[in-house]
Amino acid sequence: MSKVLIVGGGAAGMFASIFAAKNGNEVHVFEKNEKLGKKLFITGKGRCNVTNACDVDELFQNMVSNEKFMYSSFYGFTNQDVMDFFENAGLRLKTERGNRVFPQSDHSSDVIRTLEVEMKRNGVHIHLYSNVEKSCRQRMEDFPILSWQMEAKKKGMACIIATGGVSYQTTGSTGDGYRFAEAMGHKITEPAPSLVPMNVREEYIPALMGLSLRNVQATVYDGKKELYSDFGEMLFTHFGVSGPLIISASAYVGKILQKKHELKLVIDLKPALSEEQLDARVLRE
Repeated sequence: MSKVLIVGGGAAGMFASIFAAKNGNEVHVFEKNEKLGKKLFITGKGRCNVTNACDVDELFQNMVSNEKFMYSSFYGFTNQDVMDFFENAGLRLKTERGNRVFPQSDHSSDVIRTLEVEMKRNGVHIHLYSNVEKSCRQRMEDFPILSWQMEAKKKGMACIIATGGVSYQTTGSTGDGYRFAEAMGHKITEPAPSLVPMNVREEYIPALMGLSLRNVQATVYDGKKELYSDFGEMLFTHFGVSGPLIISASAYVGKILQKKHELKLVIDLKPALSEEQLDARVLRE
């Protein structure tokens, strides 16, 4: 039996701990927050979109970049495997429009609870309030958790970094993993915003806050060049636009916006109607 040390008690850390423990290892999870799955709790507007029930090939079609990197992950543990895992653990799921899979209860807390129960059932040791952030500025020998990884060959130990990125830092994702990896000699690609709402400059937008639009088309242009276009739902906020359609668009334009380069967003409120059809409908109404 080996000792596996996991830094981070989010979705990845919890999942890794369960399978490491099932393989007969002594597993310890170190989480800086007061509870596990803090970011998981707020995903999907608090409902937690577990996975998508589409074919695996379709998952790759929706990877914005470097989909080949995900081959081993998606085929090694498919979206169907994810659904089977939760169903077998007692969490009932449902599939909604767009093949989105949610817990039947619509409560993300049930997803977290299911993972916690599986962790405890398999003997995972959970250490809350365990902040390991300061490590990488010091010699590895001065840092108990990561120094154990250095002696893995001698003592049969391993360390998994599952600290997340730098998104939504109030949940604990403050970039610790990047610092750990860099200290171990890895090259770090500069993070770019993705799957996030977007700011807009028009001053009237706050007056639309809370207005939700369905079945609209959003197209993002860089000058005359079309960068992204799709159909779906969107939402106006006090600072700009959000919703599934906009969040998906951000994955395609985030790097450009990060460089302070302004883009143009065009919203078609009735994409299924021609101008003549729309005119007739307005007159009829």
